[in-house]
Amino acid sequence: MASKKRYYKILAINWQDISNPLGGGAEVHFHEIFKRVAAAGHNVTLLCSRYNGAADEEMIDGIRIVRRGKRNTFNFVVPSEYKKLRDEKEFDVVIDDINKIPFYTPLYVKEPILAIVHHFFSRTIYLEVPFLQASYVYLSEKLVPFIYRNTPFAAVSESSRQELIDAGIRAPVHLLPNGVNVSEYRLRPELKSSTPLIGYLGRLKKYKSVDHLLRALPIVIRAVPDTRLLIIGDGDDRHRLEKLAGQLGIADKVEFAGQVDHETKIDLLNRVWCVVNPSPKEGWGLTVIEANACGAPVIAANSPGLRDSVVDGKTGRLYSYGNVEQLAQHLIGLLKDEKERNYFSQQSRLWSEKFSWEASAEKAIAIIETVLDAKS
Repeated sequence: MASKKRYYKILAINWQDISNPLGGGAEVHFHEIFKRVAAAGHNVTLLCSRYNGAADEEMIDGIRIVRRGKRNTFNFVVPSEYKKLRDEKEFDVVIDDINKIPFYTPLYVKEPILAIVHHFFSRTIYLEVPFLQASYVYLSEKLVPFIYRNTPFAAVSESSRQELIDAGIRAPVHLLPNGVNVSEYRLRPELKSSTPLIGYLGRLKKYKSVDHLLRALPIVIRAVPDTRLLIIGDGDDRHRLEKLAGQLGIADKVEFAGQVDHETKIDLLNRVWCVVNPSPKEGWGLTVIEANACGAPVIAANSPGLRDSVVDGKTGRLYSYGNVEQLAQHLIGLLKDEKERNYFSQQSRLWSEKFSWEASAEKAIAIIETVLDAKS
């Protein structure tokens, strides 16, 4: 006789929810997966921080969003807010979505825990914030292998999975990949720019190293004079990048599109000839697959996460992080070689079709079942 299907009461903890203007790939990953988990009949609650203008509680796509505490101090209110939610209803499992400062849930959570990791900042945090703040994040992450050593993990890439194992995590580390909705991120060849157009898609944060792309652009322009750069996204590094473009004499070749809506993003990805991701570290590189789904190959730093999402020589090229000259030469080669560009574009679309949020949601439920079975 077939076993009865189980439905779970799930509490997730993350710094931000999908509606938060400061959200990024971690929030998309959680929301896209767990809205499908909720649609499958499971009860999902997300505890996260408040932001201006947001309700303390609301339902988004079947997920109950509970906002408490301020963004910069949310980790300090998590233990007490978790207890209040636990007094209100029993949960079967707690999802600890680790990004930024860890919540150290194994110290106080009673239910089985599944920790999700995108990537640790490690020393790259020193590229982003002043020394004392960076040290706070760096040292907070250093405690993870000790406090979470017996906690099952789900990592979004093989690079992140190996990082956890190397750090000393003893419990199983599962893979829970990103996905993309290929019916939304569709090919629209009629939108392709008639002149060479390079794209960047993502938040404008100092550690993302978008300045490397700006420094490569003058080299590219000398070889392919009508090349332009389109930067899609916003962040606190925008002013510095705009100033740098002026100093490099390429301000008229660079367009800062800012934060755009979903449909506009897809249209812009269809305009560009390729996308660049110069980051020193990513969990996976969700924007890579989004670009691929629109037929845009990606040139990326050979960094953890990005070396998982870019198939070198097939969906794009990898270069040594920080090597501006190598980045420029890869761009020149791709912009000049239509045959290679078309091959990469075709392979990029095929690669993106291997990743779906539906499959990741099914995997998430299977991992939760494995965690609960092991605990019982």
